[in-house]
Amino acid sequence: MDAPAPTPFSTLIRTASHQQHTEAENTSFMSDMLGGRLGLAAYRRYTEQLWFVYQALEAGSGALSADPVAGPFIRPELARAAQLERDLAHLGGPGWRTDLVPLPATAAYAARIEDCARTWPAGYVAHHYTRYLGDLSGGQIIRGTAEKTWGFERKGDGVRFYVFEAIGNPAAFKREYRSLLDALPVDDLEKQRVIEECRRAFALNTAVFEALGREFPLSA
Repeated sequence: MDAPAPTPFSTLIRTASHQQHTEAENTSFMSDMLGGRLGLAAYRRYTEQLWFVYQALEAGSGALSADPVAGPFIRPELARAAQLERDLAHLGGPGWRTDLVPLPATAAYAARIEDCARTWPAGYVAHHYTRYLGDLSGGQIIRGTAEKTWGFERKGDGVRFYVFEAIGNPAAFKREYRSLLDALPVDDLEKQRVIEECRRAFALNTAVFEALGREFPLSA
């Protein structure tokens, strides 16, 4: 009998990180934000933290564009930093950068991304995957909530981070992305390390949500 086909790596990484993904989604801050129970200040603060994360993620992308492991994932249509800056200008005015500092949890998250970008391309892929595929999927739920709760124009300033204008068919794009994961040119041991880094990425993201939850607790 033929041996069963091996499980695609994209399936392995999604399954292995499911618990951490669920924990991130179910933090009090994210639950309250998706439930429309937080004010605009909380959404702005969250968006500010995203800016630090994507600065780290995209600052290192140019140097990795020719890398055989990370290079295929570097796609200009995914870049989010410019859209985040437009959203933050809408939320905070032209001086939105003034006195802007990351939460300690955000700084730790960004530092880990920067370290992987410099020293470990496959680890960078783990962070790339958790961020961008999440933006294309669950991020759209956040966009809809933000438009409804705070009155942003549909796909307009304030929520442009979630609008991928250069990706006409998100479902097809995600299928192509998962095919790249399945073809990741590393051995099984390195794939396991990537899975562990994916779990770590979700844990770092959860720590940011928890910090935001402490900053914006719902009144009893």
